[in-house]
Amino acid sequence: MLNSLRRLLRPPEQKRSAAGALVALHIAGRPVWTPRNHALLTREGFAGNAVGYRCVRMIAEAAASLPWLLYEGEAERDDHPLLRLLRRPNPAQSGRDLMESLFGFLETAGNGYLEAVTIDGELRELHVLRPDRMRAVPSSQGWPEAYEYSVNGASLRFRQEGRVPPILHLKLFNPLDDHYGLSPFEAAQKAIDTHNAAGTWNKAMLDNGARPSGALMFKGVDGADSLSPEQFERLKKEIDESHMGARHAGRPLVLEGRFDWKEMSLSPREMDFIEAKNAAARDIALAFGVPPMLLGIPGDNTFANYAEANRSFWRMTVIPLALRVAEAMGNWLAPGFEGAVRLGFDFDQVEALSPEREALWARVGAAEFLTLDEKRQAVGYGVMSN
Repeated sequence: MLNSLRRLLRPPEQKRSAAGALVALHIAGRPVWTPRNHALLTREGFAGNAVGYRCVRMIAEAAASLPWLLYEGEAERDDHPLLRLLRRPNPAQSGRDLMESLFGFLETAGNGYLEAVTIDGELRELHVLRPDRMRAVPSSQGWPEAYEYSVNGASLRFRQEGRVPPILHLKLFNPLDDHYGLSPFEAAQKAIDTHNAAGTWNKAMLDNGARPSGALMFKGVDGADSLSPEQFERLKKEIDESHMGARHAGRPLVLEGRFDWKEMSLSPREMDFIEAKNAAARDIALAFGVPPMLLGIPGDNTFANYAEANRSFWRMTVIPLALRVAEAMGNWLAPGFEGAVRLGFDFDQVEALSPEREALWARVGAAEFLTLDEKRQAVGYGVMSN
């Protein structure tokens, strides 16, 4: 009898990770800050680097251009409240603008956040939030129970409650962090620094005539073997003001006294900054999964032609990322609508994949052992209604 009472009084078991409590041992209920400077990475890798900027734009624009598909059960729906929400998520943005921002934040910060605005129990708007302003608040199980959004010292806490939690957190894989994703900029940080440094060096070399033009040799006069500090500074100032930079290129140098001009130049090996810059550019493109050929970077012959490189870009980079986002958004938003709803993208609209699609259709069409409905299902279409 006593054991029966104990079983009745015992709290109900809950499904949860046994390791989660270890994660939350010292941080439960408190915001967890990102361990790196997102603003600095974005400034150096995106705003200050042409290769990083182009990689992010290519991925974000390509993924955002994909048309949405919505399935209710196994049937595809052309019109649905969720589709209308995705096409016009808020008064300030179109669906493509919102998705481009989301994919852009994923690539620059490794994290992307969407806010769902619910009015009277109905989903009305979707908004993208900046990752550098968002903080995860872990629960006693170790996983976020809320998110804090901070702007200029003011904070707003979103508790992850309700049929559709207010925040969807998308993140790229990070093996060293429990709460935040790893940005490609972090993996490519050394290559970005090298690429930026090479650009700065080349700019300085151009400003100085692309090489140290020569050296002034003082032969001495009136028993003096060297210039006085005052004479040296005056000569240096005159050269800087009258002979340095592009607008002074080619101007003759007129000197008084016993000076001799000795020509100087750098060897081709010392001047080989372009190859080092291209190697760094290839490493940046590698971190993002963008074929260097699409960025105009020379020295990479992995792909037979541009079309093959473009197809590889879609297959290996854009489509996997888009599928992850579509699945996460579908799982997040579906409870707010009736029926078994799931989201996808229409990859048949991608021009770069048309050769593969045509080859598939030809193989399936020639398969005489398949019925018409089996052929339709093999290429991604539903069966024909009777």
